Amino acid sequence: MRCPYCGSLDTQVKDSRPTEDETAIRRRRVCTNCDRRFTTFERVQLRELVVVKSSGRRVPFEREKLERSIEIALRKRPVEAEQIGEIASKVVRRLEGLNEPEVPSSVIGEYVMEELKVVDDVAYVRFASVYRNFREARDFEVAIAELANENNITPQ
Repeated sequence: MRCPYCGSLDTQVKDSRPTEDETAIRRRRVCTNCDRRFTTFERVQLRELVVVKSSGRRVPFEREKLERSIEIALRKRPVEAEQIGEIASKVVRRLEGLNEPEVPSSVIGEYVMEELKVVDDVAYVRFASVYRNFREARDFEVAIAELANENNITPQ
């Protein structure tokens, strides 16, 4: 593993343990050249997934991009940081369970919204506003009404 600080290839693993959701191995490493420490994560990858964008363009699936979008939706919400990785893991498992090498971006967006809906209503609406490209306040009202309807809550 290359050291992110000095670029040396000579690093040692000091500690390994599973992540909380047991979908990855967290490794604490130290560079023998500059003596700095860093963390890496090792995950199982069954196959290379390709995302088919709405434009028809195909791009490699990036878990980091998925986690960033979930993190943005959950920013300043009362949710633990570990939950971002857990949500991403659930989405990735569902995608791999499709047994398809190519996945439409719309499927990924729907899976993320389903997971966010369970975790945090505000994050769900934030993500939906970008994913569904809300253009006016009425779009937010509709999303909130749908959410309230599913939770049997009367919107105020």
